[in-house]
Amino acid sequence: MITGDVTVTLTQPTLVAILKLAAADGIDPQGVILRAIDAEIVRRRGPARTPVRAEERLLAPLRALLARDLAVAQGWGELQSRLAAKGYRLREAGGGLALATHPGGRRMCKASELGFSYSDLMRRFGRPFPGHSQRKLAARVLDPMREASRPSPPPDDEFDVIERF
Repeated sequence: MITGDVTVTLTQPTLVAILKLAAADGIDPQGVILRAIDAEIVRRRGPARTPVRAEERLLAPLRALLARDLAVAQGWGELQSRLAAKGYRLREAGGGLALATHPGGRRMCKASELGFSYSDLMRRFGRPFPGHSQRKLAARVLDPMREASRPSPPPDDEFDVIERF
């Protein structure tokens, strides 16, 4: 291992921040700087495997296992029962739904990654997922008259099309 000294000039706010981190972690300021450098080296070595890549390997088997249940269920209760019988359940995740293990609750993937978006399921079942907090989304998806009642944008120009013969 090659060792050497490096002198770095720090701004006062940076030095104060390093000293606070060192005190909080019970190490000397050099340790804080070395950890930061190590973390940057690891970050630049290349992209880490993301959880999304790990999930991609699971999607095909999950689709095969659950596609029929997702396709034939007539309501949220029936869908949850069908999924629970296979060790899964749906739960709210942001503006949509995620598939999770049951029991346990470990997130597996988004429902849309299985080919069944929250909006599509809402339309099919005629109501939002029980307890889902995104009520505006439900209103937009389930109220087709709302979209139809929106005024059409004014035309850009009125003109006659003249074709060349």
